[in-house]
Amino acid sequence: MDLLALADFTLVARHGGFGRAARAAERPKATLSRRVADLEASLGVRLFERGSHTLKLTQEGRALFERTETLLTEIGEAATSIASGGEVPRGRLRISAPLLFSQMALGTLSARFALRYPEVRLEITTEDRAVDMVEEGYDLVIRVNPDPDERLIGRVLLRDRLVAVASPALEKPEPEGAVRAVVRASGSPAAWALTTVEGDVRMPIEPVLRLASLIMIRDAVRTGIGAAVLPLSLVAGDLRSGALVQWGDVKGKPIEIWALYPSRRLLSARVSAFLALLKEAFPLGQPEELTAYLTGESATA
Repeated sequence: MDLLALADFTLVARHGGFGRAARAAERPKATLSRRVADLEASLGVRLFERGSHTLKLTQEGRALFERTETLLTEIGEAATSIASGGEVPRGRLRISAPLLFSQMALGTLSARFALRYPEVRLEITTEDRAVDMVEEGYDLVIRVNPDPDERLIGRVLLRDRLVAVASPALEKPEPEGAVRAVVRASGSPAAWALTTVEGDVRMPIEPVLRLASLIMIRDAVRTGIGAAVLPLSLVAGDLRSGALVQWGDVKGKPIEIWALYPSRRLLSARVSAFLALLKEAFPLGQPEELTAYLTGESATA
C-alpha cells in the first residue's frame, strides 16, 4: 500500500473534502484527488461517495480512516520528536480543556507532568466553549466531538458513550410512562431513545431537577430522586459497586475526546511531551481509563 496515498486519503477524510484538505496542506486539489483515486484502485473499493457538492466516507472508507488516522499522527509526532534532536521541554504551555474531563483527570495529570518536566510552566484553563486556539494563544486544546477545523490536526484520546442510569431504588415507569429525570439546565430532549436488553425503546421524561454540571447530576441521581443520561466514564464505578444501575445505552453519536493542535507548524517539545503523557494515561482510549481517575486507581500509574 502506498503510504503517501494513505496519508492523503486521511487528510481529505479529516477535513471533509478535497478543497479544504488542499487549502490546509497548501497542495493542489487535483493531486489529492488523483492520490485517493489511485488508493481506491489499489484496494478495489470506493472510499468516498462523491456528490455534486458533498463528499462522504463509505463504510470501507470510515473503517480505514478509524484504523489509520491515529497511527499516521503518531508517526508524524515521532518524526517531529527525532527532528527536534531530543530537546528538553521548557517554556510556557497553555491548554484549554472541557470542564468534566478537567475535573476528572487533569488535576492528577497536570501534577504528574509538572514533576516530570519542571522547566515547563503549565497553564490549563477549563471551558466548554470552542476556543480559537490560534487567536487566543493556546498550544493544545482538548475537545469533545469537535467540529472540523482545517487549521488543526489531532488525535482521539478517549471514546465514551452515554448511558441512562438510576438508583436501584427507583422503579422504571410503565411503557409510555414518563421517567422522573435529572437533566442539564441548558436543555434536554422530551424523551430518551435507548437500546436495552429488551430492544430499542423510547422513554419520555419528566424533569424534576435541572442542574448545571454532570457531576451534580450524578450526585443527585445517587439519592434516587430520578434517572439521568450520563457518560459511562462518570458512572462506571457506581455501576460496579451497585450504587447505580444501567437502564440502557443512549442511541446516537458516540463521545470522542480529542487533543488538537495547529497543523502548520512543528510541534514543540513541550506539546509532544504532554501528548505522550495523555497517550500513557489512556493507552486504549476506553472510558474505564478515565473512570480510574475518579476512584484514585490511576494515582500510581
